Amino acid sequence: MSKYIFVTGGVVSGLGKGITAASIAMLIKAQGYTVDIIKFDPYFNVDSLYLSPYQHGEVFVTDDGGEGDLVLGHYERFLDQDLSENSNITSGKIYLSVISREREGAYDGESVQVVPHITNEIKSALYRLNNPKTDVVVCEIGGVVGDIENHPYLEAIRQCRGELGKGNAVYIHVTYVPMIEMSGEHKTKPTQNSVKEMQNIGIQPDIIVCRSDYPLDDSSKKKLSMFCNVSRDCIIESVTTENLYRIPLRLQEQNFSDIALKKLKLEPREPKLDAWRDMCARAEKAEASKKHLKIALVGKYVEKATAYRSITDALTTAGLLKNKAVAITLVSSAEIETDPKKLDGYDGIVIAPGFGVRGFEGKIAAARYARENDVPCLMICLGAQAGIVEFARNVCTMTGAQSQEFDAETPYPVVGYVEPKMLKKGAFPSAITAGTYLSKIYASPSTRERHRHRFDFNVKYEPMFLKNGLVFSAHSPTGVPEAFEIPTNKFYIGTIYNPEYRSRLLGTHPLFEEFIKVLGNNKK
Repeated sequence: MSKYIFVTGGVVSGLGKGITAASIAMLIKAQGYTVDIIKFDPYFNVDSLYLSPYQHGEVFVTDDGGEGDLVLGHYERFLDQDLSENSNITSGKIYLSVISREREGAYDGESVQVVPHITNEIKSALYRLNNPKTDVVVCEIGGVVGDIENHPYLEAIRQCRGELGKGNAVYIHVTYVPMIEMSGEHKTKPTQNSVKEMQNIGIQPDIIVCRSDYPLDDSSKKKLSMFCNVSRDCIIESVTTENLYRIPLRLQEQNFSDIALKKLKLEPREPKLDAWRDMCARAEKAEASKKHLKIALVGKYVEKATAYRSITDALTTAGLLKNKAVAITLVSSAEIETDPKKLDGYDGIVIAPGFGVRGFEGKIAAARYARENDVPCLMICLGAQAGIVEFARNVCTMTGAQSQEFDAETPYPVVGYVEPKMLKKGAFPSAITAGTYLSKIYASPSTRERHRHRFDFNVKYEPMFLKNGLVFSAHSPTGVPEAFEIPTNKFYIGTIYNPEYRSRLLGTHPLFEEFIKVLGNNKK
C-alpha cells in the first residue's frame, strides 16, 4: 500500500506549495523510493483546455493528453518522470463525475451532498494512485485553508488518515511568516491562526514549512512549535531565493524528507543529489557570468512570464548543460508586427506557441526577420505555423496564404484543420526524414512528442515548399508534416509539437540543446 503526504497552504496564496510538494517528492525519490504526485485544483474548470495563460501560467500537457497548469511541469521536471491526467484533478472533474453518476441513478435515490459524495469522489481520485509499485504519493491541495472552495478537499484528506491508518499519512502545511521591517521582527500569529483553522477542520499538521523573505530566528521557531503543537525540528524554513532549484537542497539541509519518511515509518537513506547540486552550481555560475546568450522569446502573453515556463526552463537548462549563461527577454509579437527591428541584437529567437489571431502577424514578421537575417530560430506550434505562412507568402509567392484558423476562405490554406476537427493533445509518434538536420539532432529515425494544437501543416503544399528550399523533416504515421527546416540557414526549425514539455532539469530536450549549441558557436 502507498503512503501519503498531503501539502496544504495557509495565510496567502502563491507561496510555492507546488515547489514544496515537488521538492519533497524529489528528495524522497532521491533516497530510492518510488513516488507519484497529484494536485487538486479547487476551480470548476474541468481541465485547463480553456484557461487563459494569464490565469495560471502555461497549460502543461502529459503523454496521455491530460492538461493542467504549470505546476504539472514543475512536478515532471523535479521528479524526472512522466505523469498522467490523474496527476491534476479539478473541482470541475470531481463535480462532473458525481453529477453524471447521479444522472445514471448510481446513488439509489440518495440526496447527493458534499459529504459523503464529493469527498468520496476526491478520495477515489487520490486512491487511484495507490498501488504496490508506489511507495509514496504526494498530494498538493490548491488554494489556502479558509477558502470556501477547497474545504471539501481538506475534509477528504482529513478522512484519509483514519482510512489509511497511523503512519501512512503526513500533513505538511506551507505558510507565510511576514517580517515587520521597522522592528526587524517576524510575526508568527498568521501561521498560528492558519494552523488553528486546520485544527478546527480536524487536521493537525505534522510539519510546517515557513515561507519568509528572511531567515527565521530561533525564538520564532520555538513560538511556532509551542502554539502550533508541532515539534521544533518539524518547523522548516523556506527563505525566498532567486534560484528556484536550490530550494530542495535548502530544505534537505533541515532534514525535511528524513522527518517525513520517519513519520511514515520508512527508513531515511542517503539521498543521491550530486547531479542536482551540480545543476544548481552551474546555475549560480551562470548567474554571476557577464557573458550571456541573448534570446528573444516572441509571444502574445509576455505580461505573464509563467505563460512560457517550460520553454524558459528548457532554454536555461540547455544553457547550463553547455556551460552558457542564457538571458531570455519576452518580446510582444504585437510590437514585432510594427517594428521587426526590435529583434536586432539578439543571438537567437524562439517564436512561442499560443492560440488565437492576436499577435499572429507579429510572429510571421519575427519568422521573416530570422529567416532573412539568418538568426537561429526555433518555432513551436503556432510559432511554427507562423513560419510556414511567412515562407508561403514571401518565398513561394502564395499571396494571401494563411492558416484556416484565421481565414477559412484563404486561397492557400498552408495550415489546415487537424482531422477529425478536434484538439490534438498528448504524445504521438513522428518519423524523422533521413539526412535532415533534425535527424542529426535526434540521432534517431523517430521520436514521440507531445502535441496541443487544432491545426496541422497542409501536406498538399509540401512539393512547393521543397522546391523553394524548405524541407519537412518529420511526419506523422499518416504522412502529415510535423516539423520543417531550411537547410541553408544556421538553425531555422519549426515543430507543430511542443518539445518543451519533454525537457527536464538534468537533461534538456535535444532541440533546445542544439539551439543553444549553435548560439554558443556563433558567439565565439
